[in-house]
Amino acid sequence: MTSSAERMRAWAVPALLSYGFRPFFLGAGLWATLSMVIWITMLGGLDPLPIAMAPVEWHAHAFLFGFLGAVMAGFMLTAVPNWTGRLPITGWPLAGLVALWGLGRVAMAVSGHLPMGMVAVAELSMPAVLALVIAREIVAGRNWRNLVILVLLAVFALGDGLFLWEAAQHGYAQGGVGLRLGLAAAVMMIGIIGGRIVPSFTRNWLAAQGAAAMPAAPMQVFDRIALAGLLLALAAWTAAPEHVLTGMLLLVAGALHLIRLARWRGHATLAEPLVTVLHVGYCFVPLGALGMGAEILLPGTLGMAAAQHLWMAGAVGLMSMAVMTRAALGHTGRALHASGGIATLYGALILSVAARVLAGAWPGEVWLLHLSAAGWIGAWGGFVAIYWPILTRPRLARKAPSGARPAA
Repeated sequence: MTSSAERMRAWAVPALLSYGFRPFFLGAGLWATLSMVIWITMLGGLDPLPIAMAPVEWHAHAFLFGFLGAVMAGFMLTAVPNWTGRLPITGWPLAGLVALWGLGRVAMAVSGHLPMGMVAVAELSMPAVLALVIAREIVAGRNWRNLVILVLLAVFALGDGLFLWEAAQHGYAQGGVGLRLGLAAAVMMIGIIGGRIVPSFTRNWLAAQGAAAMPAAPMQVFDRIALAGLLLALAAWTAAPEHVLTGMLLLVAGALHLIRLARWRGHATLAEPLVTVLHVGYCFVPLGALGMGAEILLPGTLGMAAAQHLWMAGAVGLMSMAVMTRAALGHTGRALHASGGIATLYGALILSVAARVLAGAWPGEVWLLHLSAAGWIGAWGGFVAIYWPILTRPRLARKAPSGARPAA
């Protein structure tokens, strides 16, 4: 029998298909850029796609379920082998998953020429197969601790299906239960996974700098209380998005997660944007909860669409960018350091979110929407330009220590 190391060395697949993060992160970046360009043309009164739903419905779906679906797939297919100790999915099976995701994008783009049932099958095939793959890996590796991530993936896919059903019924899908369920699953996943990686990566970096004070260890009692509060608030918002109690629960959850974030010493990481951006991205979780809670209790504070973008573009968009830029560097043998170009991506994305929120507060200032779109396209188009060679070329060989002889 061959060892895992021997099997890994025997892989004979293109670099792009050697790990899940490579094709899915690249696809996510390309789709984030292209879908925003398409959305701008739609806002300009053009009909570039034969879609079967309102343009704003397509826009909401393209970002939440299209873009984030690829990010989730890339992250899970990379993280699960680390969690379970099993080999990653590579080669043709990985290519098949990517093809299913692409099939969903095409089906949504030409949905006006297809039965909605066929569109739904094409769109939901990737998350369904991904869930089966992740379930197999978790069970085989007896990694029961991460079953919650599989549950959240299933809830996310259910939200996708409900969104499509609501769109087919002409039921205002961009404000329906399907979108809220999908977004709630995404925010909860950020709360759980972010609560592990943000303090851990921060601790690693601070320790390397010789710092004395360290962030609070992940998943302590307070973290569990904060996550329970977030889960309750998200459940209430999914079921009753305009209820006063929902607004109050969102405010409480936002306050708890601001405290949680403060315990991770993000202010001490300003010298390394690759770490700092994790804190900024996570900050949009409590900011979104506070903004939406305030809008429910005091309508007109920001506008619900603007407040929701604190989660949609802020928490989801920036945390995706933070995880993708870091994971791609680390898993391809590069130094965990944000170059000036990478730091600029973060700035452009933060500008995009800020402009979109301000556009809700000042609805007459249309230029803010254009600025937001430009920042988004610049951030994700820049990601593709910088990370294309990183994601498509083989992993860099580790340098031998000074004075050491190279291995045979």
